[in-house]
Amino acid sequence: MANRRDFIKNLGLTGAVLTVPSVVLAADTYAESAKADIANITLKGRVLANGTGVAHVAVTDGFNIVYTDKGGNYQLLSNKTAQFVYISVPAGYEFPHNQGIAEFYKTIQKGKPVFTADFKLTKLKGDDRNHTFVVWADPQMISKKDTQILIEQSAPDLRNLVSTYPAGSLIHAIGCGDLVWDHFELYEDYKKAVSISGIPFFNVIGNHDMDLTARTDDYSAQTFKSHFGPTYYSYNRGNIHYVVLDDVFFIGTAKKYIGYLTETQLQWLEQDLAHVKPGSTVVVALHIPTNTGSMRRNKLKEEELGGTVSNREQLYKILAPYKVHIMSGHTHMNEKWEDGNVIEHVHGTVCGAWWTGPICSDGTPEGYAVYDVKGNDISWYYKSTGKPKDYQLKIYPKGYLKTSPDEVVANVWNWDKTWKVQWFEDGNAKGEMEQRVDFDPWSVELYEGPQLPKKHKFVDPTLTDHLFFAKPSAGAKAIKVVATDRFGKQYSQEISL
Repeated sequence: MANRRDFIKNLGLTGAVLTVPSVVLAADTYAESAKADIANITLKGRVLANGTGVAHVAVTDGFNIVYTDKGGNYQLLSNKTAQFVYISVPAGYEFPHNQGIAEFYKTIQKGKPVFTADFKLTKLKGDDRNHTFVVWADPQMISKKDTQILIEQSAPDLRNLVSTYPAGSLIHAIGCGDLVWDHFELYEDYKKAVSISGIPFFNVIGNHDMDLTARTDDYSAQTFKSHFGPTYYSYNRGNIHYVVLDDVFFIGTAKKYIGYLTETQLQWLEQDLAHVKPGSTVVVALHIPTNTGSMRRNKLKEEELGGTVSNREQLYKILAPYKVHIMSGHTHMNEKWEDGNVIEHVHGTVCGAWWTGPICSDGTPEGYAVYDVKGNDISWYYKSTGKPKDYQLKIYPKGYLKTSPDEVVANVWNWDKTWKVQWFEDGNAKGEMEQRVDFDPWSVELYEGPQLPKKHKFVDPTLTDHLFFAKPSAGAKAIKVVATDRFGKQYSQEISL
């Protein structure tokens, strides 16, 4: 920890400006040339829909943003360190994609002083203010056996869920990082799973999506970019403005990183939000959570630098005028925190505990989150892979959790502080259950100890806030738990003792 603290303490940003990013200060380890080309290049073109120009579409090189004129034309003075020119897909249009992978960008060809890139959009037939999006956190496959599960179970589960929505429903997804586990050849399997789902995916870079031989963070995303394009960007659907950020900062040693947002990104984000009306709902997706309850639950003196975003307060300042939902993954557990205008959804994972069992380390089933948007408002639920939509809690009988031998335990994995969790004994209402921090009983059974799980022995149970306790009477025969979420929807489960 001391070495990482010293690093962040001494970290300095030198010469980072909008038009000449810090990347020019380092030699390009991916090119034969020992010196980066910082010559100017003009980016120009049109954004069209059915041959007609689309006005006021944001176009960026990742440093500066311009907007198309009434004829759909844009022109942007950039330099040859920029890799992409890309748009923020406006509301009212389909998401361009190739077999589900969003394609809103063009790779800049740098042989000439001018690069022309046109973007073609297709107008939606209906109103997009009501729509749905899904968050897939941490597919994180390390082998073909892992990808087989993703392709044969996870992707069909999402496809089947989509089929339950009315025909014509607008649904897209966010792949929230760690799309693979350092094995980039498996990106093709991830793409196959995306295509099976039948909906477009926007993708986030995670720490296991970085090039581990890169000399600096500036070059750590080259492979990811070759498959998915820019690592930070925005798009729009209905009244919602979506932003994707890259908060995994590679420190130059394999598998060493911190949660950190570069100045280049923050300056770009300020420009991106300049045309978003204050009070609007903004969804921000990134891999490493900006914050979690881990330090509190584990009684740590300080946070792990790779566990949260170190400069998160600067992000919150930029987001202050908006109603914000932050989507993150990375921790392989499910939790939510809320403060003022921000709620962060830290997601349980598609892979559970790294494809070792059916649950994450906090007892959350492997799966994904679903968000239904109506105008400016968002409601949500957690979809467990292979389970019905209303599977939202699990009750453990008395004695299952060794630290509480006289109590039944309920894990309500999508819980936040607005939920109400009540219990009934033999049909009689007994009031609210007691919320406490502890380990999920099944996760202890599956993952506790140096020899468990067999596949990845580093996996351990993790403390969670979403456990609820009650002490039944000696002669009780049945216990029922009813959990009511913040939207008034009730979920229940009952067990016999």
